[in-house]
Amino acid sequence: MASSDVHVRICEQEILKYDLEIKALIQDISECTGPQSKLTELNGEVKKNFLSLRLRIQDLEQMAMEQDKESDKQALMTQVEGHRKQMLSNQTTWRKANLASKLTVDNMEKQALLNGADDSVRQRKMAKEGLAQTTSDITENLMSISRMMAQQVQQSEDTITSLATSSRTIQETNDEFKTMTGTIQIGRKLITKYNRRELTDKLLIFLALALFLATVLYILKKRLFPFL
Repeated sequence: MASSDVHVRICEQEILKYDLEIKALIQDISECTGPQSKLTELNGEVKKNFLSLRLRIQDLEQMAMEQDKESDKQALMTQVEGHRKQMLSNQTTWRKANLASKLTVDNMEKQALLNGADDSVRQRKMAKEGLAQTTSDITENLMSISRMMAQQVQQSEDTITSLATSSRTIQETNDEFKTMTGTIQIGRKLITKYNRRELTDKLLIFLALALFLATVLYILKKRLFPFL
């Protein structure tokens, strides 16, 4: 179980790492004002991180299916579902940011062709100002998602700790039951032994009493009836 916990924690850490890298790349895409090749490069990095994230989530799901305890399995499956929902949310945010950046780059390139270099600079400035609010909103959304992920990780750690504590308690109770069973068996043997000894003592007392009475009768016979 300890080895499994280590692999689960490593997998969780890698999932969190890819998630944060994707959020950072989405932020870069939101702030990208060109050229088109830069935007294409950023999107390529996002795709690679999404592929790695999806594979690690599948690994975590496989670990969940291999758990012996149903409670452990359910806890990990809940985490898997949370990671998948988070990934879908990131994909939605990525598409929106990518679309907004593409529109911005396309508009800026068109304006540059129509109005020349001076107008291009002015449009770039306006585009940056227009993206500032969008970037701020996306940043706030990403920060909120990150806080939610941190809470989920903490809840998962608390669940694992609680399960470990329960397991130790059950083991200690089982050991106590074994000790009590041994004590009861010893007591039973002692009682049986004492019962046998009591019976032996009664027989000895009875024989001693019989011998005493026989002696008394013999003496009385000799005294009272010497001629017999």
